Amino acid sequence: MARVLIFANDNSTIYNFRRELLGQLVTDGDEVFLVLPSHERNVVFREMGCKVQEIPFSRFGTNPVREFMSLVRYAKTIRSISPDVVLTYTAKPNIYGGLAAQVCRVPYISTVTGLGSAFQSDGLLQRLSAQLQRFAFRRARRVFFQNSENLAVFQHLGIVRDQVAVLPGSGVNLDLHQLEPYCSDEPATRFITVSRIRRDKGFDELFEMIREVSTKRSDVEFHIVGWYEDDSYRAPVEAIQTEYPVTVHGSVSQERVHELIAGCHALIHPSHHEGMANVVLEASAAGVPCLASDIPGCREAIRDGESGLLFQVNDTDALVEAVERFLALSWVQRHEMGLTAHQKMVAEFDRQAVVQRYVEEIRNLTVDSSTEVGV
Repeated sequence: MARVLIFANDNSTIYNFRRELLGQLVTDGDEVFLVLPSHERNVVFREMGCKVQEIPFSRFGTNPVREFMSLVRYAKTIRSISPDVVLTYTAKPNIYGGLAAQVCRVPYISTVTGLGSAFQSDGLLQRLSAQLQRFAFRRARRVFFQNSENLAVFQHLGIVRDQVAVLPGSGVNLDLHQLEPYCSDEPATRFITVSRIRRDKGFDELFEMIREVSTKRSDVEFHIVGWYEDDSYRAPVEAIQTEYPVTVHGSVSQERVHELIAGCHALIHPSHHEGMANVVLEASAAGVPCLASDIPGCREAIRDGESGLLFQVNDTDALVEAVERFLALSWVQRHEMGLTAHQKMVAEFDRQAVVQRYVEEIRNLTVDSSTEVGV
């Protein structure tokens, strides 16, 4: 079996979206090494049978010395573990992990989970990010994308060549996010948003919509589950709770998120960019219709007008219209929309299929490496 080294920039993405892959690899007898920042919940990975190494890592840091030291730490880690294959996710681990794997001559598989804020406008930051990823991916055995439009952007910019493939995001765990009884027909319609609280997740438009809709109607409630990545939103969040029917739940466990989503009539996801919107997959799997931006990473998961509603990104009026369209639906229509959403997840977004694709790639690399050694 293989020695698999996985670099991650935080606990939550691995815990919420890669745990099934870790479990499958351990079950298959692979030796799994997980390198990520310190977190109290990392004990879960150790209990699963993974070997965890905690190293500091800044998701948003720009200090050149510290960033270079992250690259050095990655290279030292690869040399000390001598893995058969390295897996990386998200921009920074993709860059540092890819470069370090090249230096250490170890095959690696990268996953692009979205374009990120650097690609939302032309400029120096985009060019720098593109160049770094171009270097990082040049010897990757496989680069996975979570939607075809993100892939097209990277191909247009010459960042990747023909070693690419598209997956249905991270998929959704259909056992954890089971179909739930649809929210009862009550006087108030409950909407929920689950996201990091920041501008490019659409919170400006969300708050404007809440003010406009709540001023005209008394039969709506809004729930927000999220955590701050921009402290400038703390005051607006506190203010909107005192003036409008808004409840902020903060950051909660994945299981609690599922419970909160199941207790609402619809999920609103006004994000500006995505690789694949995991919360849309999770809500849809539970049978809760989603109102989401018409962008790559959302539109693949929603059949507009049938399993949810799409609206123009970064457009408050379009978001308001989508909410009003949903409010005009009967309970039966909403319920049917949720059932259609669940069926789409079962047919197209089962996480187990994603796990198997990664396992296949790892097995192919292991066979290729052993053949080269035999020669």
